[in-house]
Amino acid sequence: MEIASSPITSCSKEHQKIYQEWFGYADSDGDGRITGNDAIKFFAFSNLSRQDLKQASFSLDYDYTAFNKVWAVADSKRQGYLGFGEFVTAMQLVSLVQAGHEITHDLLSSKIDLESLNPPVMEGLDELLAKKKHSQKTSEPDINGGSTVQHSPSAQLFSSESSKKVSLSSVTSIIDGLKRLYLKKLKPLEATYRFNDFVSPALTNSDFDAKPMVMLLGQYSTGKTTFINHLLRSSYPGAHIGPEPTTDRFVVVMSGPDERSIPGNTVAVQADMPFSGLTTFGTAFLSKFECSQMPHPLLEHIIFVDTPGVLSGEKQRTQRAYDFTGVTSWFASKCDLILLLFDPHKLDVSDEFKRVISSLRGHDDKIRVVLNKADQVDTQQLMRVYGALMWSLGKVINTPEVLRVYIGSFNDKPVNEAATGPIGKELFEKEQEDLLADLKDIPKKACDRRINEFVKRARAAKIHSYIISHLKKEMPAMMGKAKAQQKLIDNLGDEFGKIQREFHLPPGDFPHVEHFREILRGYNIDKFEKLKPKMIQAVDDMLGYDIPELLKSFRNPYD
Repeated sequence: MEIASSPITSCSKEHQKIYQEWFGYADSDGDGRITGNDAIKFFAFSNLSRQDLKQASFSLDYDYTAFNKVWAVADSKRQGYLGFGEFVTAMQLVSLVQAGHEITHDLLSSKIDLESLNPPVMEGLDELLAKKKHSQKTSEPDINGGSTVQHSPSAQLFSSESSKKVSLSSVTSIIDGLKRLYLKKLKPLEATYRFNDFVSPALTNSDFDAKPMVMLLGQYSTGKTTFINHLLRSSYPGAHIGPEPTTDRFVVVMSGPDERSIPGNTVAVQADMPFSGLTTFGTAFLSKFECSQMPHPLLEHIIFVDTPGVLSGEKQRTQRAYDFTGVTSWFASKCDLILLLFDPHKLDVSDEFKRVISSLRGHDDKIRVVLNKADQVDTQQLMRVYGALMWSLGKVINTPEVLRVYIGSFNDKPVNEAATGPIGKELFEKEQEDLLADLKDIPKKACDRRINEFVKRARAAKIHSYIISHLKKEMPAMMGKAKAQQKLIDNLGDEFGKIQREFHLPPGDFPHVEHFREILRGYNIDKFEKLKPKMIQAVDDMLGYDIPELLKSFRNPYD
């Protein structure tokens, strides 16, 4: 739950100066973040009981205990560390606890004058701060007039080349650890073998920090925008609803300080948003992309992606100036849940919708099907509609498992009992509860999903490096390079087979041959890098040692 009032704005400047000094003292490595270990040591000055300040789950001896109450409220965004704003919140909470208040999520938003709330009593802290100031004044520079450089633990993270294991001393959470592993071990491999050109753009901090996303796909007028508005219980900025194809653009609905729409070109260049990869689809797409922001408690945890209705026939290909299937595939790789919406009167799966669903290959576990507007038909017709929908999907989604289909009418109108009867109403309510439970689980599962996607990416990068280095090895040293390159491109499927047998790799992990061949035509294979075993070993160590160690050391913040 988000704290209603911002602690920094509800704190006097005089107190802010005190908190700034305390924050600098508590932040042991000077990286602007207070980890669990730092917090445990600093909170000890408050002399609160262990019931109020239980040890956070960050100790390196893996002594896992619950998040303390103060930490749970202060770290409302589940970052795994406290920035200055969160630190001020924590200090105000400690002060209130010392005054006899009980810690609750809405304590700071209750009728308490935070402006005049004094900082908590921290026994012995003033003496330590005075000693620290004195030692800084009396410390002399070295002989050469400079100061001795001390490397922080974060600078030394993952730097040990002799040891397979890595130090986790300055990592603050699972996501923070994945960021550091990516920069140190996976990104160099991707850059060396042009993985970002062939498969996926390089990851940024915003890709790791982004809230979980839910994408809605379906033909026009199946109720995608209405579904989002139903969950938010209000209309998001720029939402258009009607029987005709109204949403003509991709709209990302996310949390913001006020209601506004941001154009796609602006969104794609903002470093704090995870959409920079969409620039590869060009201005034609970005002009049909926008971000809709509004303050809402649900959007503090989930981002919704509203999509244009999938048209039938040739309209799709002739009227869209961008790669619609490519864009949906890009969002599918980033999303945590994909909802395919159907209307009882629009069960046919057009050629374009078939291509869109095919582009979701590899993300089958994220797909849920919603049969919306189900109260428009009676119980007998609904039974036939459900059977027809499953038959249509069976021809498109080639999986042995049966997809989960939610049946209901997801809008703000009461269920049409005249058509469905009392049994239909009860069914819809249960289905809606199940779908909402699935959506509520998304933030909790997001951390696991990040790890899963990261491991999938690492394996894909490894196989890509084997492919690129093998093609390079097959090129002649001197003459006939153009002819050899063309032969390799023409026989790419056979070359994949050779790599698979040489390195004992599963065939399902290899990229699509035709897609890879198409991109490969634009490159000079002779310019590719040879295989670098040390880089491959670094990624193997990351998968075999670093990630399991990370999971042992930190818990999912939503547990």
